[in-house]
Amino acid sequence: MSVPEIGAEEAQQLLAEGALLLDVREHDEWSAGHAMAAEFLPLGDVPAAMHRLPRDRRIVAICRSGARSGRITEFLNRQGFDVVNLSGGMQAWAAAGYDVRTDDGADGIVA
Repeated sequence: MSVPEIGAEEAQQLLAEGALLLDVREHDEWSAGHAMAAEFLPLGDVPAAMHRLPRDRRIVAICRSGARSGRITEFLNRQGFDVVNLSGGMQAWAAAGYDVRTDDGADGIVA
């Protein structure tokens, strides 16, 4: 199964249309900086928590570089979800000039 991928600009469009941005990085990566619109669910927790994910809207999966989110995109699509991977992950997100913030709203970094 091939992994459907999109860029940061297309991800922004999907979010504007109601998609969920799912950040599957680890806690320390999330704490260093994340997209404010993202929901945090570490990769290892996804199988046990996928009942919390919407089946009626598209999901854009994101990690640091796109590798982990690519794996979870493939997994969730096999489970009947509509998921696309953000190619280049948070690195591509930040390079495109989109927000990277800490939980308190301060400027964050991609860790």
